[in-house]
Amino acid sequence: MKTYFIGDLQGCHDQTLDLLARIADTANGPYRLLFAGDLINRGPDSLATLRLVYSLAQQGLANSVLGNHDLHLLAVVNGIRPEHASDTLGDILEAPDRDELIDWLRHRPLALRHDGHLLVHAGLLPQWSVEKALLLADEVSAMLSGGGWIDFLRSMYGNEPAIWSDDLRGADRLRCIVNAMTRLRFCTEEGRMDFKMKESGSAPKGSGLMPWFDVPGRQSAGQTVVFGHWSALGLMLKPRLIGLDSGCVWGGKLSAVCLEDRTLIQVDCPAFRQPAGKAAK
Repeated sequence: MKTYFIGDLQGCHDQTLDLLARIADTANGPYRLLFAGDLINRGPDSLATLRLVYSLAQQGLANSVLGNHDLHLLAVVNGIRPEHASDTLGDILEAPDRDELIDWLRHRPLALRHDGHLLVHAGLLPQWSVEKALLLADEVSAMLSGGGWIDFLRSMYGNEPAIWSDDLRGADRLRCIVNAMTRLRFCTEEGRMDFKMKESGSAPKGSGLMPWFDVPGRQSAGQTVVFGHWSALGLMLKPRLIGLDSGCVWGGKLSAVCLEDRTLIQVDCPAFRQPAGKAAK
């Protein structure tokens, strides 16, 4: 059975259907789908996209890690965060099956290992091995799947602590884990996270920042890490690194990569959104 990793869908339902049809034609047999998170938001049909992935998961054909937009939905549903002007969550909030979809979503992992590959939405801090990252992800999953999950969401937001320590406890510890796995792009060599830079694939010279995967001595470098979240970086295919956010919602492509042979499948997408600072054409 082949396995396909798929980048950020962000509510682009028609393009997701096109990609899945291409995968079915290419796989030539049974296959499973692993999504890199951000299933919803900003694209035109978040509800249909979430329902589609949920249906595939119920059939045992798919799973997904949590992305920052997925967590944002959980917070909005519970009145913890307001909707943003760019959100496309209204149909989900009013859907008759909302609670069923939300319950499924909150039980998704932050990190998922499959056949020597670790899937995470954003990134890993340099101090974390793959094994440690999975254990830390499980700590967050235990909170999200438990009775106190709404209280956890209330304490989840904020940029501090920006650097990992094994001594972190409580909300600070969980917040640091969530921020790394769902928001991280750049950090310092020591692993201090920066959340200001969002629309570039490279850091300014002299800033001391670098992509999380370029930190010397990164403890997860020995295994292949698959991630999304970074549309400005675009598609990245390296021996032990796969970046899959190719900017579907921004007029780029929706991408899938086959684990077994690195076959790349892509579909073109219209520009549903314009990056900040760029005028709509």
